Amino acid sequence: MDLQIAGRTALVTGASMGLGRAIAAELVREGVRVAVVARRRNLLEELQKELKTDLVIIQQDFMEESAPERIAKAALEGLGSVQILVNNAGGSRRFTLEASEEQWNEALTLNFTRQRQLTHKLLPQMVERKWGRIVNITGKSEPEGINGAFCAKAAMHSWAKGLSREVGKHGITVNSVPPGRILSEQILRNYPPEYRKKQSEEEIPVGEYGQPEDIANLVCFLASPRARYITGAVIPVDGGLRRYQF
Repeated sequence: MDLQIAGRTALVTGASMGLGRAIAAELVREGVRVAVVARRRNLLEELQKELKTDLVIIQQDFMEESAPERIAKAALEGLGSVQILVNNAGGSRRFTLEASEEQWNEALTLNFTRQRQLTHKLLPQMVERKWGRIVNITGKSEPEGINGAFCAKAAMHSWAKGLSREVGKHGITVNSVPPGRILSEQILRNYPPEYRKKQSEEEIPVGEYGQPEDIANLVCFLASPRARYITGAVIPVDGGLRRYQF
């Protein structure tokens, strides 16, 4: 299927590793001109060499207050426009009952506030062009305990749904993709092989952890004109791991 996105422009945050890296790579393969954001410039440069293409490389700590404005400015200067925004940056760690206000603020800022701020920086030029795609890589809605990132991702889902209703008339769609167990550096670091094998066999209907490309394929489709009638949706990519029906 021709996704009809060759020649379009995209900004991918958190693109140095894992899901963000795979998403940026797949967009490039579809002919999209891509700007990538991460703290570690060397990893973005490695991605550029691997893809044998010119990327707009933006080194930026997402926690900095000025990050959304600086990222938006650099992306627009490098690409001329941002037609596709993939909000992928974030991080998750379990909290205890004694989690501090600083920990809560960090989780909410990293996983919701900065994405919201960056999106609103880029919305005016999407509205002006009457076309845009916003795809948020979020998280599951079945927390095992207290986790600031889970709360932030729930806020992302609510905000994205509301935003989709405001911008649909401008040809802009807004969707969220919560990944299941996708093999990445973080998963390999946090879950030993024995646990991954047991969970694959007992909890995941398709019988295995996913690959970053499984997320990237959906993102590319949602970023295309072919997905014009899909907006305000939360679409899990998890091999059937989640048990709720909607």
